[in-house]
Amino acid sequence: MELLHSGKVRDVYADGGDLILVASDRISIYDVILPTPIPDKGKILTQLSLWWFDQLSDVVPNHIISSTDVPEQWQGRAIRCERLDMVMVECIARGYLAGSGLKDYQRDAAVSGVPLPPGLIEGSRLPEAIFTPSTKEAVGAGHDQPMTFEQVQEKVGKDQADELRRITLEIYRRGSEIAAAKGILIADTKIELGLKDGELKLGDELLTPDSSRFWAADEWQPGDVQRYLDKQVLRDWATRETDWDKTEPGPELPDRVVEATRDRYVEVYERLTGDKWS
Repeated sequence: MELLHSGKVRDVYADGGDLILVASDRISIYDVILPTPIPDKGKILTQLSLWWFDQLSDVVPNHIISSTDVPEQWQGRAIRCERLDMVMVECIARGYLAGSGLKDYQRDAAVSGVPLPPGLIEGSRLPEAIFTPSTKEAVGAGHDQPMTFEQVQEKVGKDQADELRRITLEIYRRGSEIAAAKGILIADTKIELGLKDGELKLGDELLTPDSSRFWAADEWQPGDVQRYLDKQVLRDWATRETDWDKTEPGPELPDRVVEATRDRYVEVYERLTGDKWS
């Protein structure tokens, strides 16, 4: 096997015509990999993604070939998958106002060119889920930038842009329904799509705490700080308890923050799948 790429979380290997995606226990915030790993994180991300791929297989096909035909040392945290020609657009759906979407709304009364009604606040549920794509920057090129739908059309063509939007919003709609029944709100999520023989397929991960903003539904209150079930706990800690300037190197994590972060990943997995993490 040949190592093709080592990302913030995943390492990608070539194995003949296939790819092996290995999810590490690395964690990043503000595009910086922190020096302290989160135990079991890679396995949780992999197993949760596999669960979601199965749940939503009728919406769009995915890149999975096998979750077991991988090297023994990576069992549980790796998948064998197809090579896709990745679409160079970050496909994001938002159902609630938070994060960069909130900042854009406060400045423009719109997110990615989609106008929104006045009076919304942090945590507000949007009238309907919206497609808010962004650029997909090369590694080290800086943060992805918001795109309008018209810009997506210019980049990939009208037909493919329509399909990217349709798939993204349907993944969000279906995923949100499933999660809500388990007491979780999905505020927003990002998916990766690529082409195989002219067909769009899901790649990378799906509806995980790394790619989505999860909130505890029973504690949701617009205008208040939500109870996050993702890595927001790390951002809060870094902002409130350190003087880190959000550039490399990142700070070491104290044991209590590592434990709190792992607990949230485990809670999301167990709530959604109904299985006990062991």
